Amino acid sequence: MMLRPWARITIAAGGLLLITTRTYAEDRQIRPFIGAALGGFTTFVDPDLVFGKANVVLGGSAVFLGDVFGGEIDVADIPGYFEGGEHLVTSSRVTTFSGNLVVAAPRKLTEYWLRPYLVAGGGVMRVSTTTFAGVFDISSVVPAFDVGVGLVGFVTNRTGVYWDVRRFQTLNRKAGKGLTLGPEYMSFWRASLGLAVRY
Repeated sequence: MMLRPWARITIAAGGLLLITTRTYAEDRQIRPFIGAALGGFTTFVDPDLVFGKANVVLGGSAVFLGDVFGGEIDVADIPGYFEGGEHLVTSSRVTTFSGNLVVAAPRKLTEYWLRPYLVAGGGVMRVSTTTFAGVFDISSVVPAFDVGVGLVGFVTNRTGVYWDVRRFQTLNRKAGKGLTLGPEYMSFWRASLGLAVRY
């Protein structure tokens, strides 16, 4: 599938951000996580009338932190996002990919152990559903942004845990390969808990 110009620019900008921050990073981390998607809204047609219910999120991120600033690549998948209710949807998922700027509390102030942080960035959100007889199928990739706050704490020099809450939201776009009530739009909150492993 050919990427749209905005998708290519997003990926290139995220890669450049990570290359730059990684060069000067003092703290490099891999963070697998599990979470929940909550409080959503969408203009995509929802045949089973289940949008807004809590869904399990699985994902991971690579984080490169300096004394204050850093970068992150975050990927998350939400299987079964539109499923349930009337069972008209046979399969569905929402996947997010984002490149983010991270602003963390200076390590000296947190004694190199517990660090709160802010995160913000942009990327894409892929929305797909397969429905009975293909009447309400969706296949769309939409530009999106995310903002959030979190806290990471290490129990050893290499291993710790982290918590964060983020808001994901698409940028309004004309209807694509799916039925919508107006421009393509989706938003939700993601609460995550995961491991933080330094390398």
